[in-house]
Amino acid sequence: MAEAQVQGEGAVEDGRRNRRLAEAVHRYGAVSRKGLEERFFTLAFSGLVYPQIWEDPVVDLEAMALKPGQRVAAIASGGCNVLSYVTAVDVRVTALDLNPAHVALNNLKVAAVRHCPDYETFARFFASANDRETADLYDRLLAPNLDRTTRAYWEGRDMLGRRRIGYFGRHFYRQGLLGWFITMGHGISRLHGRNPARMLEAKNREDQKRIFEEELAPLFEMRHMRWLMDKPASLFGLGIPPSQFDALKGQERHMADVLKARLGRLAHGFDLADNYFAWQAFGRGYAAGGAGPVPPYLARENWQTLKERADRVTVVHASFDEHLSHFQGPAYDAYVLLDAQDWMTDAQLTALWTEIVRTAMPGARVIYRTAGEDTILPGRVPDAILSRFRYDADYGRGMVDKDRSSIYGGFHLYTFEG
Repeated sequence: MAEAQVQGEGAVEDGRRNRRLAEAVHRYGAVSRKGLEERFFTLAFSGLVYPQIWEDPVVDLEAMALKPGQRVAAIASGGCNVLSYVTAVDVRVTALDLNPAHVALNNLKVAAVRHCPDYETFARFFASANDRETADLYDRLLAPNLDRTTRAYWEGRDMLGRRRIGYFGRHFYRQGLLGWFITMGHGISRLHGRNPARMLEAKNREDQKRIFEEELAPLFEMRHMRWLMDKPASLFGLGIPPSQFDALKGQERHMADVLKARLGRLAHGFDLADNYFAWQAFGRGYAAGGAGPVPPYLARENWQTLKERADRVTVVHASFDEHLSHFQGPAYDAYVLLDAQDWMTDAQLTALWTEIVRTAMPGARVIYRTAGEDTILPGRVPDAILSRFRYDADYGRGMVDKDRSSIYGGFHLYTFEG
């Protein structure tokens, strides 16, 4: 009976989830080619997408320049960044997301910080993420401390009838849309006699570049691979909707050239010893036994600080402007929009920035990323709004160079001047 109730709640949530995603993504009629692509993307995006977020929290923290006691509103995604923010600075973070799977993941992470007795137990879920005993630990330690909706998600069933909490016993970072996309990329590479995992054998940056050029770069020159990469649906696994595909492609002759350049930067733009994004891409998880880099919130030395500040994170299932509309005046010192604006219409952008202006504290900083290199706001958001912010394009370009995830073309910082 309890199981039926959980599954029933999940069905209701699926309907709400798809409706909100459709409002955010759909721009064209269902009978058009672009409309069909958008609806296919909505279907693909309906469940867990990002087991790990793909924006560098170290870059975020530098750009936000947070001070203790300040407040941050951030798109939650996989939750790695919001937890890393409170690990670095004693701030309060509201983690917002339209995807209930991401909301459930963030709630699970916060509960795990609060109720796991030690770092080792926490790491079994989110560092090794391949421990079959985590399902029992969930039942004993976490489930009693979760809200009803979050329990409904993790105790609900996947397409094979298995409880979703079992993801953590089956390589969690290989789950979700992004995990499947990376796994598929490994499979296609192996069919062509290439092995992305070879990247992790590199001894230094020079070695990293050599292995990439020998092992992976030739894939981007193959005619059939170039044809595949130039289709919007081929990138749905990265969480890139059709509207963002064109921005990512930009003025380049072919999408394969863009992807080759960005994967190359991920492969050898940073030392593997310091780039956990590369470990996720080429190893489909973090290094075994803590032998490699992890996000700040997962570092053993940060465990006690994270545990002390777990109550600083509030998770909310809402869009940014929906949440901000509830405030009567200035409320936040920083806003983290990830790459969500690449999806938005002019009307949606204007509504969002209207709420940001209304709720921004003096000197508040807004950061976001774009698939292309340039900011997307001029000409789409009224000058009466943008003129209240200071924007430094050169600063943003410098931050792109520091971002270890390497997948974005632009990083942007707008500072509110009143």
